[in-house]
Amino acid sequence: MPTLNWLNRNEALTVAAHTPYRLLEAAPEHDAGDPDATNMLIQANNLEALKALLPYFAGQVKCIYIDPPYNTRSAFAHYDDSLEHSTWLSMMLPRLELLRELLAEDGSIWVSIDDNEGHYLKVLMDEVIGRGNFIMDITWKKRDGAPNDRKIGAIHEHLMVWARSRFRDSKQTKAEESFNLMPRTEKANAQYRVFDEPNGPDPRGPFRKIDTTANAKGGRFVASLVYPIVNPYTGEEVFPRKGTCWRHNREDMAKLEEENRLYWGVRGTAKTPMRKLFLFEAKQGMTTPSIWDDVGLNQHASSEIEKIFGEKAAFETPKPEGLIQRVIHVATNPGDLVLDSFLGSGTTAAVAHKMGRRYIGIEMGEHAVTHCLPRLQKVVDGEQGGISKAVAWQGGGGFHFYRLGEPVFTPDGHTNPAITFPTLAAHVWFSETNTPRTGPADSPLLGVHEGVAYYLLYNGILGDKRVDGGNVLTSRTLRALPAFAGPKVIYGSATRFSPARLKAEAITFKQTPYDIKRR
Repeated sequence: MPTLNWLNRNEALTVAAHTPYRLLEAAPEHDAGDPDATNMLIQANNLEALKALLPYFAGQVKCIYIDPPYNTRSAFAHYDDSLEHSTWLSMMLPRLELLRELLAEDGSIWVSIDDNEGHYLKVLMDEVIGRGNFIMDITWKKRDGAPNDRKIGAIHEHLMVWARSRFRDSKQTKAEESFNLMPRTEKANAQYRVFDEPNGPDPRGPFRKIDTTANAKGGRFVASLVYPIVNPYTGEEVFPRKGTCWRHNREDMAKLEEENRLYWGVRGTAKTPMRKLFLFEAKQGMTTPSIWDDVGLNQHASSEIEKIFGEKAAFETPKPEGLIQRVIHVATNPGDLVLDSFLGSGTTAAVAHKMGRRYIGIEMGEHAVTHCLPRLQKVVDGEQGGISKAVAWQGGGGFHFYRLGEPVFTPDGHTNPAITFPTLAAHVWFSETNTPRTGPADSPLLGVHEGVAYYLLYNGILGDKRVDGGNVLTSRTLRALPAFAGPKVIYGSATRFSPARLKAEAITFKQTPYDIKRR
């Protein structure tokens, strides 16, 4: 597949792997609401924050929405939107690589962008996420009229969508299989009516009339689909109109007749019947179109922000809550995890909160505290802006605030002495299995994955920190470990076992910190 090339591309390809794995450090003074809530607001460089999330959330995020800098050569107060083109690409590539790892198999990533970098982003993400996983380039109408500073003025932006993976030989990605339909509109339901018939209205209720014939021109003529049927009211034999053929074969047409699913007009004298599609048979929702002109404009978003923060605290480029609501409605269900690593003014987190989704929001600048934090606090308190009334939001829930802490490994490759057992356990488990670790971290047995048990001897997990004690693999230590009959991988500071003994015990020993993958 063709790839996008630019200055420093090779260096950009190594950035994610070389980014240090860091701790996420709680800042409870900024927490709000329910202390048992799992929602996270993180103030950090998003590249390092995404790396820190991998051991806990890899493959768990159902929907990622990001609104990265558009590289419009404009100066904004809260972020740099005037990066040189190759610098912008180098900034995006490692972040997209980490976001891909966080996506669930049936997850999707949605990216807002405009024409400054949109077409380059498409090629870049096709490479990182997979061209076969591309779903749609949605057009969002962002303003009512064109700006008058150019003779052709843009009133739209792109919302590009990719899935994490695809079923083999399927037209749909795994994400699309789980997407939700849009609610049916009054306009759509108005197509279904109760029609008069010679024997009275059909007791099954309103229906929509569907043509029973198909255009037979252009090589689409099928001789077997030209046959007579009998009008039950007039006894007349009826053929498809000239230049057409029936859409249904004889067997299916006979079944439609038997079930009274053909409509012959008010008096029963129609020359071509129509098929009845009843309202109760219609899809309970509607396909989402690729043009969104009904989810709010930039001016609506600005108004929402102003009502929350006041004019002086306004954010320059917010997205309306209605836009994010549409994304989250289509891509997720209540309880699913949503991630935004370019959180901006906090819209994605606020909407996810109101819609009953779990969320992780990442912002680097001070406005993580000056904008995102107070906005989410207001959401917990029940603010009534944006989509609140539409979703009957009354407040509740909560979130926890985090910053980046110490690196797990020192520059010379040793384990940072400040690292606790649960943190290193999560990292070891993820580096070995590529899955996040769940459950309490109170045992040296981290878990069993694909028939292999993984153990970590660290920080006195067995209650003994002596050289010949709990962090060193000895006969005594092995007896103290939770038993497992199959192959075992044991991390520790050293082992007293010979290679023959390790083989006999089906143990692969790995020394900390040297054998721990840095990813």
